[in-house]
Amino acid sequence: MTDPTPETEETQDNGPHRAGFAAIIGAPNAGKSTLVNRLTGSKVSIVTQKVQTTRFPVRGIAIAGSAQIVLVDTPGIFTPRRRLERAMVASAWGGAQDADVVVHLVDAASHIASGSKEGTPADRKSADDTETIIANLKATGVQVILALNKIDGMRRDTLLALSHSLFETGVYSEIYMISAATGDGVDDLKSRLALSMPEGHWLYPEDQSADVPIRVLAAEITREKLYLRVHEELPYSAAVETTAFDEKADGSARIEQTIYVERESQRPIILGKGGQTLKWIGQKSREELIELLDRPVHLFVTVKVDPKWQDSRALYAQFGLDFDV
Repeated sequence: MTDPTPETEETQDNGPHRAGFAAIIGAPNAGKSTLVNRLTGSKVSIVTQKVQTTRFPVRGIAIAGSAQIVLVDTPGIFTPRRRLERAMVASAWGGAQDADVVVHLVDAASHIASGSKEGTPADRKSADDTETIIANLKATGVQVILALNKIDGMRRDTLLALSHSLFETGVYSEIYMISAATGDGVDDLKSRLALSMPEGHWLYPEDQSADVPIRVLAAEITREKLYLRVHEELPYSAAVETTAFDEKADGSARIEQTIYVERESQRPIILGKGGQTLKWIGQKSREELIELLDRPVHLFVTVKVDPKWQDSRALYAQFGLDFDV
């Protein structure tokens, strides 16, 4: 990873200054983005009910005492089939291998359900992806902490049995039981990550909570609203690109974005009757951008059909993904 310009010691708390990278990896929908948002105390990654929504590593920045933890929220690791999926998985493993410490987040409820009669195909897929991750982690040689997530309402003896089973793989140095959604156990994990950071100057200013280009973050916010509204009708064949971001003389921002879909039949899904769905997406995105940028925002969103958008080098470059994987 390329480090930003170091911040001066004067802005940091007294004590040994620490700064480094912690990668959060896991199967799709394990709760990685929710955990990053919880650790940083702000919204860094989009969170939707769709799996595999994180397409590129997002650096959230958490502070714990005199330690600065740069959190790499990686895409969910799964078996890739298409070019975009291969790029996402390669990005996830790249983020893990470059980090000072790795947190493997496992959806405890889904993992346990996968072995029962009540388990869904999604539960079994998640468990299979977790087994694949464990096998690959054995080859990395990096420090790995296991975080069992979504423990709300689960029996303690069931959780202990699961943690023992996973610890037996020999991959993990320690285990934390957490709920990223409620915050239970997250402070303990955060303190442990702080101790894992090497001594050194902070990498970012004290008041910065993320290292994401604003054009990319704006596109991700709109993509979140898109999936929140049409998650049942629209598959993953959609992307959002910020095509223009202009600072106006009156202090406002003019942002133009394009939503790409693969088929003409998907366009009316996003538009909605009388354009109402697209209007809702744009309105909700604009409201969040106004809060984020703390100024007026003029947002213009259009929908374009491009069967080959997943083969666009420009879009891969926007998200920092390797097109040639």
